[in-house]
Amino acid sequence: MDDGEIDRILSRCEHQLGSGRVPDLRAEGFWRAVAAIKRRADLVGRYADRAADIDLAAFRARVAIRMSAAGGIALLVLGTLFGLVVLWLAAAFQHPTRELLVLIGMGAMLVCTHDLAHFVVGSISGIRFTDWFIDLPRVPYPGLKIDYGSYLRVPPATRAWMHASGAIVSKVVPFLVLLYAVSIACDAWAVIVLAAIGIVSIVTDVLFSVKASDWKRYAREMRLARR
Repeated sequence: MDDGEIDRILSRCEHQLGSGRVPDLRAEGFWRAVAAIKRRADLVGRYADRAADIDLAAFRARVAIRMSAAGGIALLVLGTLFGLVVLWLAAAFQHPTRELLVLIGMGAMLVCTHDLAHFVVGSISGIRFTDWFIDLPRVPYPGLKIDYGSYLRVPPATRAWMHASGAIVSKVVPFLVLLYAVSIACDAWAVIVLAAIGIVSIVTDVLFSVKASDWKRYAREMRLARR
């Protein structure tokens, strides 16, 4: 894809947004244009901000459930703290309350730490985030919207590890909580449930995430990094 075609694609998307329509970015070739921009540093300098503006405008026109990234991060931190407190309190109870509290605490940690990992690794690397959102019905769980201008300006390997960070944390959390559950003498069924959640999470990543989620994005960016 040459510079002229990239410019035409971006201009079409900008025209549709300017006229009050929400473009189908994939159908318009926007993501093919972004892939071409990634491969050349001179194009990143020329088009990163335009691509980011189009991406964000289309996202905000399409996704209704959202708030600022700062507000979303605050929710994620509170959710993580809630999970830690529930896990701490669980040790003071007997079964089955103890086991139920451990599972609740683990659930809160699992939901909240995934995006917090993306945020921490991304922020350290120079990637910014614009919104916290839930994209119903397509994506029924919370996410953080990347500022694509800052995303394009960091090296591909950095982008890859930002994507991988959330997936890695999501695999570690159930097994850390499992060790804690054993240390406070939780019943075997709760330990088995925690182990099953961890194993299912790994299997799900192997079967699906490499094709459609964090690990797919990791592999995509690492291919660029190796070029």
